[in-house]
Amino acid sequence: MKNMLLVRAAIAAALVEVSALGASAQVSEAVGVRAQGMGGAFTAVADDATASWWNPGGLAGGSYFSSIVETTNQRQPATEGAVPASETGSRGFSVAYPALALSYYRLQVSGIQPVASIAGATPGRQDGGSTDIRLQSLVLSQFGATVGQSVGSHLVLASTLKLVRGSLATAVRPADAASLDAASELDGPTEMHAGLDIGAMARFGRVKLGLMVRNANEITFDDGEQAFTLDRHFRAGVAYSSRSNLTTVAADFDLVTTTVPTGEERRAAVGLEEWSMSRRVAFRGGVSVNTLDLGRVAVSGGVSAAVRKGTYVDVAAAVGSDDSRRGWGFALRVTF
Repeated sequence: MKNMLLVRAAIAAALVEVSALGASAQVSEAVGVRAQGMGGAFTAVADDATASWWNPGGLAGGSYFSSIVETTNQRQPATEGAVPASETGSRGFSVAYPALALSYYRLQVSGIQPVASIAGATPGRQDGGSTDIRLQSLVLSQFGATVGQSVGSHLVLASTLKLVRGSLATAVRPADAASLDAASELDGPTEMHAGLDIGAMARFGRVKLGLMVRNANEITFDDGEQAFTLDRHFRAGVAYSSRSNLTTVAADFDLVTTTVPTGEERRAAVGLEEWSMSRRVAFRGGVSVNTLDLGRVAVSGGVSAAVRKGTYVDVAAAVGSDDSRRGWGFALRVTF
């Protein structure tokens, strides 16, 4: 019996280590409340301080000054106590001028799921009848500085040089001691690496074309069993604005497949932003789909309201069959 328990413990530990190898570090849509309200169709819009995240090339076409404080949360499934489950939360601050932006974002991805079946034993069971649950917490803190340069009269190239501090922690616990809150409290060793995002924005009349290369130099944290990598990610977008700039229609397309907590995906999104004539209120809507699984669709919406001239409260929410995109966001934005 003692030997069998040792074998089970060793297998469980190995499962934790193997699963960590596939830890998702793609959190590209976890930032930007306006972007979330438009379903993630923001690469060719990117005209506020979150351009430092979504597309640095958009800084030159935005307002003279923009500053944003925000928090977002995506949780799947929303039902408390469900297993498996994951939660992605972010907090951030960014400030931008036409050719310079500074930003800080902290993102955490927490997850719980049953330990895979052990040969010769009831799947996921210990002798006491308690289900083994694997907990995982990935934390990323990013400090970024963004600069850009115009190339001719139609094209802007820009980049975000960033320092990224990351950690990954895992544990196995009985079901009655496992939760997303418990996963979020895990603490692992941290490392800091330099990274680079590159963005381009081309404008032809009322049409804008955007291209974003996130993690141009792929960053790998840890070189052991729990190594994880910030993979290179290519995303393109197109946007059209009305003559009065009150209406914007946009579309985004992932150019590569990425890995997220719910599996592999390749996103496509369309979104709309509509401002009132006074520019005191805006409404947004969007639809996002994983083109590798057309059944995973997220529908989002958002509102901006001016509390005073140049100061806005932004909110966004998403629902739908794609659990990984269900959530909400809130931001305070100053722009002039």
